[in-house]
Amino acid sequence: MRIYLPASLDELDPESGPLTARRAHAVTPALREMFSDEDDEGLEYAAQLAAADDSLALLGERPDAPQLRCVVSVDVADAAVVMVLDADDVPSAVELTRAVPQADVICAHVDEPAAATDVALAAGGDEDAAGRLDERDLLWYDASELGDVPR
Repeated sequence: MRIYLPASLDELDPESGPLTARRAHAVTPALREMFSDEDDEGLEYAAQLAAADDSLALLGERPDAPQLRCVVSVDVADAAVVMVLDADDVPSAVELTRAVPQADVICAHVDEPAAATDVALAAGGDEDAAGRLDERDLLWYDASELGDVPR
């Protein structure tokens, strides 16, 4: 199963170890039901955007981390994921139940450095900054390029 894991850039440093179990996002049956007219690519994008929102929340708790949203794409066994069945939650929400080795990262989607000010403001609760971030696309980095992501 492909999951979209909200993260911070410092978690992608090789010395930081595996990515810990946490809430993530995926193309779930509930997401398919909500967006029944979307193709797989559109559903994956919706799950990625939800993970970007969770990355922003994570950065609000970690002001010492580089202030850029980061979403890590990882393929995991279905047994490593538990569906979140809370009707009040976003339909892509899942719980990753085990750590993911850095070697399993497929790619990451990261804000460009120019977004850092808005990311920091939005992580602190600034809704105008969050709105500006909604207009920005995250940049794609292959797993082999993660050490070169501008911070």
